[in-house]
Amino acid sequence: MGRVCIVLVIALAAPLAAQTAVDAPRAEEKQKQEAAVEKVQEKRAQSTTTVEFVGQQVFKEKDLRSAVKEQLATIDQYGLSSARADDLAFFVEVFYRKHGYTKATVKYKIEGGNRLQLQIDEGALMDLGTITFAGNEHEPEKKLFDFVVGPTRERYSKLQRTLPFVASDIQEGADLARRLYVAEGFLDAVVEQPRYTFVNEANRVDVTIPIREGRQYFFGDVSFRGQTIYGAEALRGQLEDLLKQPYTDARVADIPRRLQSYFKSRGYYAVKVEATAAPEHAAGAHIPVQVVVSPGPLYRFSGEVSVNGLTRLRPSFVEKRFTRLKGQIYSPEAVDEQFRTLMKTGLFNVLKVEPSPVGDEDLLALNVAAEEAKSKEVGFSLGYGTFEGGIVGAQFRERDLFGYGRPITMSVEVSQRSYKGEFIYEDPFLFDTDFSFRNRAAAFTFDYDGYSKFEIGDRVEITRKITKLYEAGLVFAARHVEITSTSIAPRFLGDTSYFVNSLGFTQTLDLRESPLVTPRGFLFNQTLDVAAQPLGSEVSLIRGTGRAAYFLPFGPKSLTPGVVEDQTGPPLLRWFQQSSLAFGARIGFLHSLDHSGADEQTTLPIDERFFNGGATSVRSFGERTLGPQDPKGNPIGGEFYTIFNVEYTFPIYGELQGATFFDAGNLLPTSEHPSLDDMRYALGLGLRYKLPIGPIRLDYGWNPDRQPGEDFGAFHLSFGFAF
Repeated sequence: MGRVCIVLVIALAAPLAAQTAVDAPRAEEKQKQEAAVEKVQEKRAQSTTTVEFVGQQVFKEKDLRSAVKEQLATIDQYGLSSARADDLAFFVEVFYRKHGYTKATVKYKIEGGNRLQLQIDEGALMDLGTITFAGNEHEPEKKLFDFVVGPTRERYSKLQRTLPFVASDIQEGADLARRLYVAEGFLDAVVEQPRYTFVNEANRVDVTIPIREGRQYFFGDVSFRGQTIYGAEALRGQLEDLLKQPYTDARVADIPRRLQSYFKSRGYYAVKVEATAAPEHAAGAHIPVQVVVSPGPLYRFSGEVSVNGLTRLRPSFVEKRFTRLKGQIYSPEAVDEQFRTLMKTGLFNVLKVEPSPVGDEDLLALNVAAEEAKSKEVGFSLGYGTFEGGIVGAQFRERDLFGYGRPITMSVEVSQRSYKGEFIYEDPFLFDTDFSFRNRAAAFTFDYDGYSKFEIGDRVEITRKITKLYEAGLVFAARHVEITSTSIAPRFLGDTSYFVNSLGFTQTLDLRESPLVTPRGFLFNQTLDVAAQPLGSEVSLIRGTGRAAYFLPFGPKSLTPGVVEDQTGPPLLRWFQQSSLAFGARIGFLHSLDHSGADEQTTLPIDERFFNGGATSVRSFGERTLGPQDPKGNPIGGEFYTIFNVEYTFPIYGELQGATFFDAGNLLPTSEHPSLDDMRYALGLGLRYKLPIGPIRLDYGWNPDRQPGEDFGAFHLSFGFAF
């Protein structure tokens, strides 16, 4: 056997050697050819081609060179030839015609082998005249017009009424109009080639677009085969809004996606759904659809989690968020909830969670691929507030302390009224539970109207998401407050140096969508805290607040998949759909546990009382100036308040919005007899500039029932929502 192998090797090697001998001259010849090409290119590169533009008036030479820079680069690299010169002239013509110079011509002339002259005859600028649609019955001309001129319009200002005529844009717009018809169920619609009428004396081109709409189709009977499990009616209910729309292939393709999502949310991870339409069996304008469902087995989470991509954060931080799903029926929503919880920590740039079957079992493991965000962050802030004046701040944040995903934040802030230092430690999953822990230690000074204070203290919060929308928590706070200077008489101040320790309860029900940008829906929250001697407090009180708000944008909540958004309504309607209305109501009460009666107003320290008026309350008053005052006009606070707000915002330009508002509220000296007495009001106008984290606001509130000594109104510059 050994000899046979040797012979075989030799037999194979001999032809290979012969082939190598033949290839050698070919390789040498190829090298010579490549060397010759390189010499030609070097020679051409040494003689740079000069390109001269002659006759241009509308566009600058640098604009023309920028438009044909690729063709110029080709000539520089490979040399000048008639073919390349012709290409260059053609693309210059394309540039002119794209800007409405339909009759522009460009001729070329080669001089001396390396000099190219482009002779440009621009012709007249041809404007887009009337656009006439022939044969449209179901789609309005205004809607079709916006589609046809869309490709040209997107290159010009919306304020420019006359557009240049660009034939390629009109053709593209006609194709978009055809897609519109298809999206509306006109499957046989034909939008023919646009016809142009040149009105030379007016430098205008009128366009006629013939349309044959054909029949509009709708969904007919939808039948189901296979294991529907939940019944045909339940599945049809998932498609109800889709089936009410005109028939399109895109909507047929959406049927499997919807039903697969429906089954997967109930644990059928391997579900397969096919939807087949039968246009040939259409009953008139209604096309039947058959849906075949193969749900497969019911899957559960195995509890196995693998994490890849972490370098600093410990994998257990991610794993423990998902291992709690062990044994539960598979649900994409459950995975997504844990995903969103992790992303909110700010620890990740990218986080991908992919389920994978475990062997032949009906179990799913989770594979997590992560890309960590930078854990350390240093920031500086510069701002201005109507009440505080100029504000300068600096902050350091470490999001991943010792690799356990626990952030700490240290910050300092200086304004024209205050100095503030703060340290915050957080644990988003206290003891690997659903409880969140936050400890905030702070020291600051503040100069209010009438008095100044120094405060140092610590606040501990433990909160838990009971549901996706409802959160509750306990709060313990310990503070020392020192009134450092005052122009208010002692009888209005209460204690000026004291410890106040309190235990409180908070709850929030947030039904809003997109709470930071364009909120929609209800918000309710409430706080209740008690300070008492058993907690080590020198002040005994009970304090509660409540808030309710409703936000109503007038635009559509969402677009139905597969439906072309109607952007062609009346301008007033489109303007109205970008506006919103908001309602707010707040209430607060404060009661001393040491004293009661007429002197209660001044029993509690001034810094524990409520104040009203300002950028987030009744905006016809300056900050804290609504309510009881001492003889010098200094605000001294109260024990019961109400605030009611109504605000309408509307678009102005881009992210800039306008606002009109009405505010009402009061502040009573004591909480012994809470009421709506002594209500004060505000009517006002404002501007909003929308940012991803909230709006910048400038408001002016007018005081319609101004009392002697009060201002006519007040300006407020602030950040965030008013209520």
